[in-house]
Amino acid sequence: KVKRMYGLLEKQFRSTFDRASRMRGMAGENLLMLLERRLDNVVYRLGLATSRPQARQLVRHGHVRVNGKRADIPSYSLKAGDAVSVRERSAQKASIVYAMEEVKGRGIPDWLEFDQAALTGRVASLPTREQINLPVQEQLIVELYSK
Repeated sequence: KVKRMYGLLEKQFRSTFDRASRMRGMAGENLLMLLERRLDNVVYRLGLATSRPQARQLVRHGHVRVNGKRADIPSYSLKAGDAVSVRERSAQKASIVYAMEEVKGRGIPDWLEFDQAALTGRVASLPTREQINLPVQEQLIVELYSK
């Protein structure tokens, strides 16, 4: 279910899980934190896209910048303090304007900040489990992938 939500293949999900299990703390919480920090997910959470696949395509086509530099890898893991912006030429793209209108009521998570006028977001802090609203029991994922 989580793989489908984030649009990952088995190999990508397995490597993310392995990375999460090597980190300090609880593997399940680390996994969700790593998935939330992916660039394509942050673009979706900021409301620049109506879906994660659309956010992935925006990133892949080079419409997104991280700290002023072009980033075209959807799995890029953002750190606290990173700035995510839309390229100036891409800001008037119909899909981005439509997405901004479509997701107005969705809200932005506490761990992100967004300036709608400049189309710039910032990772204020790393997400905690309480800030990640997913109807998922991450302990079951850990039990499945720890075999």
